[in-house]
Amino acid sequence: MGDAGGNSAYGHKASKRSKSHFADRITADGRDGWPVEAGRYRLVVSRACPWASRALVSRRLLGLEDAVSLAVADPVQDDRSWRFTLDPDGRDPVLGIRYLSEAYDRREADCPGGVSVPAIADVPSGALVTNDYQRITLDFATEWSALHRPGAPDLYPRARRDEIDAVMAEVYEDVNNGVYRAGFAAGQEEYEVACAGVFRRLEALAERLARQRYLVGDTITEADIRLFTTLVRFDAVYHGHFKCNRWKLAENPVLWAYARDLYQTPGFGDTVDFDHIKRHYYQVHTGINPTRIVPLGPDLGGWLTPHHREELGGRPFGEGTPPGPVPHGEEVPASGRP
Repeated sequence: MGDAGGNSAYGHKASKRSKSHFADRITADGRDGWPVEAGRYRLVVSRACPWASRALVSRRLLGLEDAVSLAVADPVQDDRSWRFTLDPDGRDPVLGIRYLSEAYDRREADCPGGVSVPAIADVPSGALVTNDYQRITLDFATEWSALHRPGAPDLYPRARRDEIDAVMAEVYEDVNNGVYRAGFAAGQEEYEVACAGVFRRLEALAERLARQRYLVGDTITEADIRLFTTLVRFDAVYHGHFKCNRWKLAENPVLWAYARDLYQTPGFGDTVDFDHIKRHYYQVHTGINPTRIVPLGPDLGGWLTPHHREELGGRPFGEGTPPGPVPHGEEVPASGRP
């Protein structure tokens, strides 16, 4: 999620998500010049952003908190990019910068594509390494395995990768990105096509999930992470703000139970900040919501109610174990929780 054309541009031009400009990979063999190394890299996220939230969930499930430090940006960015106003003196304490754009500029001045999260910066140089939101979590699951916690789940099992990739491609096109195409549509027909696609895919996913606890196999995989980060935002922002309002997530028994199951699983809900989510969408997208008024609802208490998905079987972490407590300083404030 980035700053393409300023906040007032949202809703006045079609949504087009380009490939990440910085696609270097951090790998075990360091073939792109960036070897996996504990403490060398800093993950920059916004808790409001679904693309960045994937990295938050993956990092937590795999136990990479000590290996990759975390910077959390203010959910309300300005036209200069994501800013670190949540930190003392408005600077990230590790990178020493006020705006994420400064790390981008250290890598390449005036780079195309805007300034987006998630992003990983090289701490020694302060320069951006990658903003490849599609690849970061896959590499966390595979290339960073030597630094995984004991009992970390296999989020991208080799034997299931073709099926996981196929499911993720459909979820990305129609759901992850579909809500943005609907929300930022500049015309009625464009909106209707995108919105119809969102719900057509959600209904197909509900049929699949009525028979099995998780999207692929009987454990949590990368596919579940990618669907969850859209579903958890659905009623709070996509239903109203993006006009994806044929029905609410809470009105679909299967998807609502599936989303609650994941939310209540350690590593998922404990990374979600509903306050950040709502303030970002309603206050930043001024082309859609010029008053910047943030709605009071929806009621978030339902996220903690029983889901009964365990009746379908499945083992959330496979042969592994749940992650431990959220590290001190990374907890979601009470204002952002149900």
